Amino acid sequence: MEKSVITFHEYLMAELKLPEGDIRTYSPLTFAYIGDAIYDLLIRTLVVKKGNCSPNKLHKRTSQLVKAGAQAEMAEVLLPIFTAEESSIYKRGCNAKPHTIAKNATAKEYQKATGLEAVMGYLYLQDNVERIIDLLKIGMTEGEM
Repeated sequence: MEKSVITFHEYLMAELKLPEGDIRTYSPLTFAYIGDAIYDLLIRTLVVKKGNCSPNKLHKRTSQLVKAGAQAEMAEVLLPIFTAEESSIYKRGCNAKPHTIAKNATAKEYQKATGLEAVMGYLYLQDNVERIIDLLKIGMTEGEM
């Protein structure tokens, strides 16, 4: 029996009976909130797929890639290739006033990281995982992947 192609997002929405919201009304910090988790999951997946090792080593490798400074660097690489819509979301994310303070990053790095997470969250909520992965591939160096 042949199965139809359904995305993770579609399956999640259908099975948990989640309402379709108008994401145009979401704040950039809402996008960044979910984008942080999506970005973290993708980086963890890359790290785990490189090979089995202790959770402590996995955490250290992941932390180097998900910290605000690394995300800010990736944002700089991706800025020229963002679509107009992605650029708008990025700028809104950078300009948002978070209620947290960066621990190991400058305020500027934290703003850029928030902007990148906002784009990731927006694309995820648009069910555009392909674009997220394309951006991730472009934004990471060969050594990181």
